[in-house]
Amino acid sequence: MTKKLFCLPLLFFILINLISCEKEQPVKVVDKKVIADSAVAVFEKKLISNQIDSVFKKYHFNASVAVFKDSVEVYRKNNGFSDFETKTKINNQTIFSIASISKQFTAALILLQAEQGKLNINDKVSKYLKEFQTKDYASITIHQLLNHTSGLNILGNQLMFKSGSGFYYSNDGFNALGKIVEAVSGKSYDQNVKELFNKAGMKNSSTGNLFKGKNFAQTYLGSQKNPEKIENMPKRLAGNDIGIPAGGILSTIDDLHQWNTMLYGGKILNPETLKKFTSKSAERQHPVFGKMGYGYGIMMNIGKPLAYFHSGYVKGAPSLNIYYPKTKTSVIILSNVADQEKGTAFKPHIEIKKITDLMESTVESIKSDTLKPKLL
Repeated sequence: MTKKLFCLPLLFFILINLISCEKEQPVKVVDKKVIADSAVAVFEKKLISNQIDSVFKKYHFNASVAVFKDSVEVYRKNNGFSDFETKTKINNQTIFSIASISKQFTAALILLQAEQGKLNINDKVSKYLKEFQTKDYASITIHQLLNHTSGLNILGNQLMFKSGSGFYYSNDGFNALGKIVEAVSGKSYDQNVKELFNKAGMKNSSTGNLFKGKNFAQTYLGSQKNPEKIENMPKRLAGNDIGIPAGGILSTIDDLHQWNTMLYGGKILNPETLKKFTSKSAERQHPVFGKMGYGYGIMMNIGKPLAYFHSGYVKGAPSLNIYYPKTKTSVIILSNVADQEKGTAFKPHIEIKKITDLMESTVESIKSDTLKPKLL
């Protein structure tokens, strides 16, 4: 795959050099940036299509995947069934469980309350929740829940480490944040997140509690040949083992693209707050994606290219939402079948992220080299 990825850039350089060698019209000035952007767009679209299509074929991937460059759709493919019993095919309206991608919505709700002066992220959680008014939990702050450095695993159990001294990924920590949102706003989490969807222009998103519509992708363990349906979806997302603020939001490809555009475009949080949201305040060793930075409900690459992302998993629903801020590119991968026994649940997601990470790095390099003044 690596050879394929680097052969096309070589051809692209040849194309650019040929363009540069053409005689200029006497009265026209050639805008090399426009030429570069146009040629890169063509190259990028073809390469992404070829590479991601090969991932679908390799894994018989039952999923919806899309790549957007700002508002322009560069790639989209829907493959397989949202319901294997009725043989309903996945389409652009299919609503998926996005699991822990939900955490960034909870983080945004906390930060919006902070912007309104209803809380401070450095406040002790015990100020808002009785469950944290114990000796062991007394020093835990909202900031530490947001970036999983509180030491909390399961609420009520002993801390994994002294608050602020390590990293441990905790669903209960984010469910506690949901309770804080309720306490300071006087409204349920569902009401708050529904208002956030409206603010972002997300028309087909919901929670496991609120969902009553159609087009939901049922979730399955196993393979497409022998799928085992997970019962009581999406209501089970509200249970104690998951929780709506930690992993109970439902959404679509287009709604998540809309969210990325609005969030990182500064339409949800003010600039100072967005900077806190995306700043690396912790590091984690992800079991699937390796070492990375962690902000507030969002992860980021360590090194290039700069990317904000979060994976999600509840039984049968592996998901990944990536945003590359330099090119305003969204890559969204939503699936509803997971073969846990074979350990292949996230293999397509890993490969697609490698493709788009490399694409980002390559495109930036091409643009930089193309626009450099040439020494004669």
